[in-house]
Amino acid sequence: MDPVAPAGHRLAVALPSGTVEVSADSSVPVDAWATLALAHGAGAGYRHPFLLGFAGAMNELGVATVRFNFPYSELGRRMPGPAAHAIATWTAAAGFAAALVEGVPVWAAGKSYGGRMASMAAADGSIPPAGLVYLGYPLHPPGEPAKARAAHLPNVAPPQLFVEGTNDPFVDPHAQLEEAVAGCQDATLSWIEGGGHSFEIKGQKRPAAEIGASLAPLVAEWMRVRTPAR
Repeated sequence: MDPVAPAGHRLAVALPSGTVEVSADSSVPVDAWATLALAHGAGAGYRHPFLLGFAGAMNELGVATVRFNFPYSELGRRMPGPAAHAIATWTAAAGFAAALVEGVPVWAAGKSYGGRMASMAAADGSIPPAGLVYLGYPLHPPGEPAKARAAHLPNVAPPQLFVEGTNDPFVDPHAQLEEAVAGCQDATLSWIEGGGHSFEIKGQKRPAAEIGASLAPLVAEWMRVRTPAR
């Protein structure tokens, strides 16, 4: 399945201070069976090589994708803004994704921070995805397991897939994440052996785009078995 050339867009995001615009890219393969809205991590942007590699591989597997910036990233800032701003952005992105391909389910995914913000948006009903995919969910700051970010996860009704590296300091100890996942309504945990927070493996030098692409078959398979046949 060959995707069309990526198309650039501007998404309108309604913030308490007024409407702002953020950049987004979409890519739609022929006969797409799903659409995936994909958010970046806290210190990256929507065109980070990891996201490009992952999205491109998902396109090859028949999934349309929408990558987008959060407002702080659009302004060139490194530190995320208020969670409410990210949730509002997810609302705009999910609405755009729903109109991208007629008649297919829309899923939400994110690298680290982007995935956590998707979970918060789903937990409070701001977005209604078919399911959510977390690529390195940041359960807590490294070395601070007492500051877990999991209280809202049981309120997420759609299926959730946690893709996590076994050497990720954001989910150490593993038992804490396993307990959080067990407390969800419908959640799957998939460990990537030796992977760090960005799924890098010590002793292996792989480009970020290649690492991102390597996760796509796992994610697409999980989505496919939860997607009604057309």
